[in-house]
Amino acid sequence: MKRLLFMLGVAALAAPLFAQQNKNVVTDVIREMLPRQAKNLIGAVEEMPANKFSFKPTPLQMTFAHLVIHITESNNYLCAKAGDVAAPKAPELSETDGKDKLLAAMKASFDFCTTALAKVDDSKLGDTVDLYGGRQGPRAFALIALTNDWADHYSAAAQYLRLNSLLPPTAKK
Repeated sequence: MKRLLFMLGVAALAAPLFAQQNKNVVTDVIREMLPRQAKNLIGAVEEMPANKFSFKPTPLQMTFAHLVIHITESNNYLCAKAGDVAAPKAPELSETDGKDKLLAAMKASFDFCTTALAKVDDSKLGDTVDLYGGRQGPRAFALIALTNDWADHYSAAAQYLRLNSLLPPTAKK
């Protein structure tokens, strides 16, 4: 118990010091999350067999191919907004495109995010940017939406894999 209290005390003392030394706490954490999320999402798409890209759990849900397209478009849009850069000229994607083309486009979207987010710092989080539907909001919205999307998209991809008796990357040893 004494050790736990000591560790909590050390952590409480270190937190303000970290914040003083690091002026980009939010954007640094998002940049730190990016490689792990890219690895998991890319791994999920690599795991799904090409002949299962038309799979959808129910008639009202999107196909796995549509999910990959959605991830790609979301990355390109939100990273452009967050990074205050133009979105890349991505090829037109279709649910009938092959696995290789869809996977390459998604990988390129994560590469774009890496480049776009390298320029963002916490001092710009309050800047106004154009968002979906013609709305405006703070740049922080684009970053938070991006990290939420990564979690949501991975969850969906993992479900699609499991429904096809495949393990998602984070479930493998």
